[in-house]
Amino acid sequence: MSDDTFRRPIAWTSYALSDVGCVRQVNEDAVMAAPEKCLWAVADGMGGHQVGDVASKKVIDVLATVEARDNLADYVDAVENALLDANAQLIEYAHLMLDNQTMGTTAVCLVIKQHVGVCLWVGDSRLYRYRNRQLQQLTRDHSQVEEMRQMGLLTEEEAERHPHKNVITRAVGVESRLYVDINVFSAQIGDTFLLCSDGLYNAVSRQHVERTLRHREAEACVLDLMKTSLDNGADDNVSLIVIKGEPGKWS
Repeated sequence: MSDDTFRRPIAWTSYALSDVGCVRQVNEDAVMAAPEKCLWAVADGMGGHQVGDVASKKVIDVLATVEARDNLADYVDAVENALLDANAQLIEYAHLMLDNQTMGTTAVCLVIKQHVGVCLWVGDSRLYRYRNRQLQQLTRDHSQVEEMRQMGLLTEEEAERHPHKNVITRAVGVESRLYVDINVFSAQIGDTFLLCSDGLYNAVSRQHVERTLRHREAEACVLDLMKTSLDNGADDNVSLIVIKGEPGKWS
């Protein structure tokens, strides 16, 4: 791989889609794709709790107000502060409107600046990177089952089949003090990123995701993955964003 791969500007194109799925009556997911400021996000309102769709929309609305920063650290701080602000607003809403009943949402955000990507997340919505024919998960689920897997109490296969695999341990809007996990990684020409809610990765095999992301454009990838999830009877809302990096123009 030439040195130009790591120096040349990258143009990021993306496509986002969300669907209620095959079972649920309300779509409690929300997505945001803002390639002009290299910011993308997926939020999944907590099923079974009060107004999950309100919670996910609030997170996306607050993130949409974040302005791009020249300095990556400042940009990441702004995104994290937006999540903290959304958390406080949701807790206040629950106090005033729901008599302190729980409402919440997951959130996964991707920020890219030049050749560095940063993921910020809470819950079990995920970010993957497809590079060199390999799909790598860049987030770690905040869930009971994932904690058990990390401790060696469950194998990966057992974790995938566990009846409580969707019970999360962290969400925006649940507790006054929110802890946001952050992962920093490289981004380069040819990379493909996938942000998604659990409705997608629980309905589509990892092998099919890899085959789909391999050569196709962002929109075609999203449409294929969404169709496959619905064909497979997705029992949850399905949301995803595919982002692809192509050679940009030298300034």
